[in-house]
Amino acid sequence: MKYFLILATLLTTKISAQTLLNFDKRFVQSEDKWVAFKPDKDSAYAYGFIYIDPQAGLTLNYEGTFKVSPSGEFLPKKLDSANMKVRLEPNNILIAFIPDNKFDELKIEPIPQWLKYYKTDTNSVERLYRWGYMYNGWGECAKALTYLEKAEKINPKFKGLAVELSFSYNCLKQYDKAELILEEEIKTNSADAYVNKEYIYTLAKNNKVDKAENQFQTSLKTLKDKQYNAENCYNILQYYYTQRDKINFNKWYEILQGQPNENKMLTKYADNMKADINK
Repeated sequence: MKYFLILATLLTTKISAQTLLNFDKRFVQSEDKWVAFKPDKDSAYAYGFIYIDPQAGLTLNYEGTFKVSPSGEFLPKKLDSANMKVRLEPNNILIAFIPDNKFDELKIEPIPQWLKYYKTDTNSVERLYRWGYMYNGWGECAKALTYLEKAEKINPKFKGLAVELSFSYNCLKQYDKAELILEEEIKTNSADAYVNKEYIYTLAKNNKVDKAENQFQTSLKTLKDKQYNAENCYNILQYYYTQRDKINFNKWYEILQGQPNENKMLTKYADNMKADINK
């Protein structure tokens, strides 16, 4: 009976913790949230507050760990020293939002007092651009647009905004919108290799491969920065692969071989497409 009671207690604790904490959120979904990480071997949950630092991007203010008592109470063990700040990089780690009714047990405020220092000037074009840039980097393009389109209303000529907007639109397969923006941007910023890359990608995806080819040839003559040459070739190559156009595919495969390229994955994908289309 004694062992049965111990087992029942452990199972109840585990079920209670699992019920309260659902590990189904990504870092990028957790802005301004108290979060917990999956327990370690000692059944301790690391926890902290995620926010956006204007310079560092998405950041965890690590507060310490907590354990769950048999009755389901969260028992915190806070850091002895100052809070630790950890910059969060894109990954597949899943975390849980801490329920509001556990804040008192952890001795935390719903919104930390220090957060206000990171919330100044939140409607400036610079801040909105940074937020959009960060969310694009995490692949959250729809959320990025909520910031970037606000920035566009303030100053559509803000440096880097046009190409960042077009990146969001391309990510969401809204190629007409991306092309419209880049048609204007390339007129005044033709020497920018990244703008050129995004423009060629957009044209190829928008089934305007002739324009994409012309832009690529123009870039060979006008751009000193050759770092995107191979990627530009690949985007045109991929178009012909999807069209099953073997003649033009092989032509652009050869052009790709003549470009500087340190991206082994790009080479691998191109080789795989060549093997498939030439079966």
